[in-house]
Amino acid sequence: MTQGEALAILKTGANIYLTGEPGSGKTHTINEFVGWLRTSGIEPSVTAATGIAATHVSGMTLHSWSGIGIAEHLSRADVDRIASKEHIARRITKAKVLIIEEISMLSATTFEMADKVCREVRRSEKPFGGLTVILVGDFFQLPPISKGREVKFAYSSSTWRDLNLITCYLTEQYRQDDNDFLSVLSAIRSGEVEEMHHERLMTRSVSSEELPPDAPKLFSHNADVDRINAGELTKLKGTVKKFHMSSRGKDSLVEGLMRGCLSPEVLELKEGAAVMFTKNSPQGRFVNGTLGVVTGWGADGMPIVKTKDGLKVTTEPMEWQVEEQGKVRASVSQIPLRLAYAMTVHKSQGMSMDSAIMDLSKAFEYGQGYVALSRVRRLSGVYLTGLNRRALEVH
Repeated sequence: MTQGEALAILKTGANIYLTGEPGSGKTHTINEFVGWLRTSGIEPSVTAATGIAATHVSGMTLHSWSGIGIAEHLSRADVDRIASKEHIARRITKAKVLIIEEISMLSATTFEMADKVCREVRRSEKPFGGLTVILVGDFFQLPPISKGREVKFAYSSSTWRDLNLITCYLTEQYRQDDNDFLSVLSAIRSGEVEEMHHERLMTRSVSSEELPPDAPKLFSHNADVDRINAGELTKLKGTVKKFHMSSRGKDSLVEGLMRGCLSPEVLELKEGAAVMFTKNSPQGRFVNGTLGVVTGWGADGMPIVKTKDGLKVTTEPMEWQVEEQGKVRASVSQIPLRLAYAMTVHKSQGMSMDSAIMDLSKAFEYGQGYVALSRVRRLSGVYLTGLNRRALEVH
């Protein structure tokens, strides 16, 4: 269907699953819907499955919005504790429309936990306590982040069935303006990749000397990202400033926090370094995924970052915590930044790029090659330094 047809259905107040291929205008349609809601006097709650996705919709993660944080399961006591937090209860009670972007990256467990909290706070047994729920995403893209375990998609949850969703499938294409490239992406999506599609992609295979200097580099593995980021930092003039993570609490809990924290244990920066914020600002000045450049140092030696939007932020250490029965059991503190010359495919989801350098020789998850390729508007903007055939498989 067209964006206009989908928008008309969204305006009916039904629970909707809005989907379509990358570049079909899902986010644009939602932005139009949000604009219409606001002119109607309704302020929607706009959330996303990941911090990066939240940057594209000026929202927050569903984990943060619902108060569930990094919990992997909720006991009765946990639900009561979250529901008793005044700011969470007020937010959920006042809400009328809940939008969740990048639904493919949200696990069934997290989806059900958010539903449980909403039912409790709103004192209603209806799904999400009777909120109008709009889910946006594409299950041919990346699965939920799993930490090594098999994780079920949100659509396999009982909550998904309870919502009685109307599916709106967008069929127009706005990102890619290259029909040959579109045919390759469609073949990957439908699991019908032939030799000609593989050969078409291989025409974009380039040597390191041919790579454009300013194109972002996408990788499957964090180790490659770390190597590129460290190499780019050494090219900058000036001395390296190091910021060390501090911690307190039980060792096993601290180790888990360090693994989950996007900021490194030792953050190395120079003036001119490209960086990404790794945590949401309580004041809303940046979110997990905001990009910027280090322009100098504050009076206390802390990095000053100019964001892509031109905002100057003097960064301060922030805390990541593990709570249990309402008490902080462990925490780590670090400057909420990391280098951003290269990023993983996971972090690129939802972006639209003129060009990107990608190594798909080690793509290790179904959907990774598809997501990386579909970030780019045309085949001429793809620079391949490696490719294996598994990268072209989807779910």
